Amino acid sequence: MDAHGMPVRVLVTAGTVADCTQASTLIEGLSAEHLLADRGYDTDAIADKAESQHMGIVIPPKRNRVQPRTYDKALYRLRHLVENAFLHLKRWRGIATRYAKNTASFLAAVHIRCLALWIAIL
Repeated sequence: MDAHGMPVRVLVTAGTVADCTQASTLIEGLSAEHLLADRGYDTDAIADKAESQHMGIVIPPKRNRVQPRTYDKALYRLRHLVENAFLHLKRWRGIATRYAKNTASFLAAVHIRCLALWIAIL
C-alpha cells in the first residue's frame, strides 16, 4: 500500500504461507520513507531489507524479541489505511471467499478490484 492506502503490489500465495516470508519480495525495489507493518512482520530479514532500501522501520517489536526495537507510535497509527484497503478489497465477495479455483483467476479479480479502487480516487 502507498501512503494513501492504495494497493501498489499484489502477491498471491497458498493459504498456509506466512505473510512475513513474502514481505521482502513485495518491498523489493520500492522507494518509501517508512515501512509500516504490524508485529507479525518484526523479523530481522525484513528490517535489513527495509534499511538497505533506506526506509525507516515502523514495526512494533514482538514480545519475545531480545533487543526490542523502538518505533514511531504516532506514525504507526496510520497503519489503519492498510486495513481499510483490505476491507475495500474484501467487499467483493469473490475475493473475500476466494471463489476462483485457480490462482490466475483470483489474481485477475484482485487486480480488477485494485483498478476500481484507483479509478474511484481519480
